[in-house]
Amino acid sequence: MKNRIITISREFGSGGRTVGKLVAEKLGIPCYDAELISKIAQESGFSENYIKDASEYASGGFLASAFANRSFGPTNEDYLWSIQQKVITELAEEGPCVIVGRCADYILRDKADLLKAFIHADQKFRAERIVNVYGETEEAPEQRVREKDKRRAAYYRFYTDMRWGVAQNYDICLNSGTLGIERCAEIISKLY
Repeated sequence: MKNRIITISREFGSGGRTVGKLVAEKLGIPCYDAELISKIAQESGFSENYIKDASEYASGGFLASAFANRSFGPTNEDYLWSIQQKVITELAEEGPCVIVGRCADYILRDKADLLKAFIHADQKFRAERIVNVYGETEEAPEQRVREKDKRRAAYYRFYTDMRWGVAQNYDICLNSGTLGIERCAEIISKLY
Protein backbone atom coordinates (compact mmCIF):
# COMPACT_ATOMS: atom_id res chain seq x y z
CA MET A 1 0.00 0.00 0.00
CA LYS A 2 1.26 3.46 -0.88
CA ASN A 3 1.71 5.95 1.94
CA ARG A 4 -0.37 9.12 2.00
CA ILE A 5 1.89 12.08 1.35
CA ILE A 6 1.14 15.79 1.13
CA THR A 7 3.38 17.82 -1.13
CA ILE A 8 3.42 21.59 -0.80
CA SER A 9 4.68 23.64 -3.71
CA ARG A 10 4.70 27.37 -3.16
CA GLU A 11 5.50 30.79 -4.43
CA PHE A 12 8.29 32.52 -2.55
CA GLY A 13 6.91 34.43 0.42
CA SER A 14 3.45 32.85 0.27
CA GLY A 15 3.95 30.97 3.55
CA GLY A 16 3.93 27.52 1.98
CA ARG A 17 6.69 26.29 4.29
CA THR A 18 4.69 27.45 7.32
CA VAL A 19 1.52 25.88 5.92
CA GLY A 20 3.38 22.58 5.53
CA LYS A 21 4.65 22.65 9.11
CA LEU A 22 1.18 23.50 10.47
CA VAL A 23 -0.42 20.69 8.46
CA ALA A 24 2.14 18.21 9.76
CA GLU A 25 1.51 19.37 13.36
CA LYS A 26 -2.26 19.04 12.94
CA LEU A 27 -1.94 15.55 11.48
CA GLY A 28 0.89 14.36 13.74
CA ILE A 29 3.15 13.42 10.84
CA PRO A 30 6.68 14.59 9.92
CA CYS A 31 7.32 17.61 7.72
CA TYR A 32 10.40 17.66 5.52
CA ASP A 33 11.72 20.96 4.23
CA ALA A 34 15.19 22.09 5.29
CA GLU A 35 15.76 18.52 6.47
CA LEU A 36 15.78 17.48 2.81
CA ILE A 37 18.84 19.60 2.18
CA SER A 38 20.66 17.94 5.09
CA LYS A 39 19.74 14.47 3.86
CA ILE A 40 20.78 15.29 0.28
CA ALA A 41 24.09 16.68 1.60
CA GLN A 42 24.76 13.51 3.61
CA GLU A 43 23.91 11.33 0.63
CA SER A 44 25.81 13.32 -1.99
CA GLY A 45 28.84 14.58 -0.10
CA PHE A 46 28.16 18.15 -1.22
CA SER A 47 27.80 20.93 1.35
CA GLU A 48 24.34 22.16 2.29
CA ASN A 49 25.21 25.61 0.94
CA TYR A 50 26.18 24.15 -2.42
CA ILE A 51 22.93 22.19 -2.57
CA LYS A 52 20.93 25.33 -1.83
CA ASP A 53 22.80 27.22 -4.55
CA ALA A 54 22.42 24.42 -7.10
CA SER A 55 18.69 23.99 -6.72
CA GLU A 56 15.51 25.98 -6.79
CA TYR A 57 17.17 28.33 -4.30
CA ALA A 58 20.05 29.14 -6.63
CA SER A 59 21.30 32.67 -6.18
CA GLY A 60 22.99 32.83 -9.55
CA GLY A 61 22.55 31.50 -13.02
CA PHE A 62 23.41 27.86 -12.48
CA LEU A 63 20.59 26.80 -14.80
CA ALA A 64 22.14 28.57 -17.76
CA SER A 65 25.44 26.79 -17.18
CA ALA A 66 23.70 23.48 -16.56
CA PHE A 67 21.80 23.80 -19.83
CA ALA A 68 24.96 24.73 -21.72
CA ASN A 69 27.18 22.05 -20.16
CA ARG A 70 24.69 19.21 -20.42
CA SER A 71 26.00 18.21 -23.85
CA PHE A 72 29.18 17.04 -22.08
CA GLY A 73 27.25 14.66 -19.84
CA PRO A 74 25.46 14.89 -16.50
CA THR A 75 26.21 17.95 -14.39
CA ASN A 76 26.51 18.21 -10.61
CA GLU A 77 22.94 19.48 -10.66
CA ASP A 78 21.81 16.31 -12.47
CA TYR A 79 23.63 14.21 -9.86
CA LEU A 80 21.91 16.18 -7.08
CA TRP A 81 18.55 15.72 -8.82
CA SER A 82 19.01 11.93 -8.75
CA ILE A 83 19.98 12.06 -5.05
CA GLN A 84 16.99 14.31 -4.35
CA GLN A 85 14.68 11.79 -6.04
CA LYS A 86 16.15 8.96 -3.95
CA VAL A 87 15.88 10.85 -0.65
CA ILE A 88 12.30 11.99 -1.27
CA THR A 89 11.22 8.52 -2.37
CA GLU A 90 12.79 6.93 0.73
CA LEU A 91 11.06 9.42 3.04
CA ALA A 92 7.72 8.71 1.37
CA GLU A 93 8.27 4.97 1.81
CA GLU A 94 8.90 5.44 5.57
CA GLY A 95 5.38 6.68 6.22
CA PRO A 96 2.90 9.51 5.82
CA CYS A 97 4.49 12.96 5.79
CA VAL A 98 4.44 16.47 4.37
CA ILE A 99 7.16 17.39 1.89
CA VAL A 100 7.72 21.04 1.02
CA GLY A 101 9.11 21.91 -2.40
CA ARG A 102 11.93 20.13 -4.24
CA CYS A 103 9.60 18.86 -6.99
CA ALA A 104 8.24 16.21 -4.60
CA ASP A 105 4.85 16.37 -6.33
CA TYR A 106 6.51 15.20 -9.54
CA ILE A 107 8.98 12.76 -7.98
CA LEU A 108 6.24 10.92 -6.06
CA ARG A 109 3.55 11.06 -8.75
CA ASP A 110 3.48 7.25 -9.17
CA LYS A 111 4.99 6.24 -5.83
CA ALA A 112 2.56 7.52 -3.19
CA ASP A 113 -1.04 8.42 -2.48
CA LEU A 114 -0.52 12.16 -3.00
CA LEU A 115 -2.34 15.29 -2.08
CA LYS A 116 -0.56 17.98 -4.10
CA ALA A 117 -1.07 21.55 -2.92
CA PHE A 118 0.18 24.82 -4.35
CA ILE A 119 0.26 27.90 -2.11
CA HIS A 120 0.28 31.32 -3.75
CA ALA A 121 -0.56 34.93 -2.95
CA ASP A 122 -0.39 38.28 -4.65
CA GLN A 123 2.96 39.95 -4.95
CA LYS A 124 2.21 42.68 -2.40
CA PHE A 125 1.35 40.14 0.31
CA ARG A 126 4.48 38.09 -0.44
CA ALA A 127 6.80 41.11 -0.60
CA GLU A 128 5.52 42.37 2.77
CA ARG A 129 5.81 38.91 4.27
CA ILE A 130 9.46 38.38 3.26
CA VAL A 131 10.34 41.70 4.87
CA ASN A 132 8.33 41.05 8.06
CA VAL A 133 9.03 37.34 8.51
CA TYR A 134 12.46 36.86 6.94
CA GLY A 135 13.85 40.37 7.39
CA GLU A 136 14.70 40.63 3.67
CA THR A 137 15.92 44.14 2.91
CA GLU A 138 18.95 43.83 0.64
CA GLU A 139 16.94 44.51 -2.51
CA ALA A 140 13.43 45.53 -3.45
CA PRO A 141 11.24 42.76 -2.01
CA GLU A 142 9.03 42.68 -5.12
CA GLN A 143 12.09 42.04 -7.27
CA ARG A 144 13.34 39.33 -4.90
CA VAL A 145 9.94 37.58 -5.07
CA ARG A 146 9.96 37.68 -8.88
CA GLU A 147 13.53 36.36 -9.12
CA LYS A 148 12.95 33.46 -6.70
CA ASP A 149 9.76 32.45 -8.47
CA LYS A 150 11.49 32.64 -11.84
CA ARG A 151 14.26 30.31 -10.62
CA ARG A 152 11.79 27.87 -9.08
CA ALA A 153 9.77 27.79 -12.29
CA ALA A 154 12.90 27.20 -14.42
CA TYR A 155 14.16 24.43 -12.13
CA TYR A 156 10.76 22.73 -12.07
CA ARG A 157 10.36 22.98 -15.84
CA PHE A 158 13.89 21.71 -16.50
CA TYR A 159 13.61 18.57 -14.36
CA THR A 160 9.90 17.76 -14.72
CA ASP A 161 9.04 19.12 -18.18
CA MET A 162 5.95 20.60 -16.53
CA ARG A 163 4.96 24.17 -15.74
CA TRP A 164 5.31 25.16 -12.10
CA GLY A 165 2.30 26.82 -10.49
CA VAL A 166 -0.22 25.70 -13.12
CA ALA A 167 -3.43 24.58 -11.42
CA GLN A 168 -3.76 21.37 -13.46
CA ASN A 169 -0.58 20.02 -11.84
CA TYR A 170 -2.02 20.16 -8.31
CA ASP A 171 -5.04 18.85 -6.45
CA ILE A 172 -5.63 22.20 -4.77
CA CYS A 173 -4.28 25.73 -5.13
CA LEU A 174 -4.79 28.06 -2.18
CA ASN A 175 -4.28 31.81 -1.91
CA SER A 176 -2.66 32.38 1.48
CA GLY A 177 -3.02 36.15 1.06
CA THR A 178 -6.82 35.95 1.11
CA LEU A 179 -7.41 32.75 3.09
CA GLY A 180 -4.61 33.18 5.60
CA ILE A 181 -1.88 30.69 6.37
CA GLU A 182 -3.74 28.99 9.23
CA ARG A 183 -6.87 28.50 7.10
CA CYS A 184 -4.80 27.02 4.25
CA ALA A 185 -3.35 24.52 6.73
CA GLU A 186 -6.84 23.66 8.00
CA ILE A 187 -8.16 23.06 4.49
CA ILE A 188 -5.27 20.79 3.52
CA SER A 189 -5.51 18.88 6.80
CA LYS A 190 -9.21 18.26 6.27
CA LEU A 191 -8.64 17.15 2.68
CA TYR A 192 -5.98 14.70 3.84
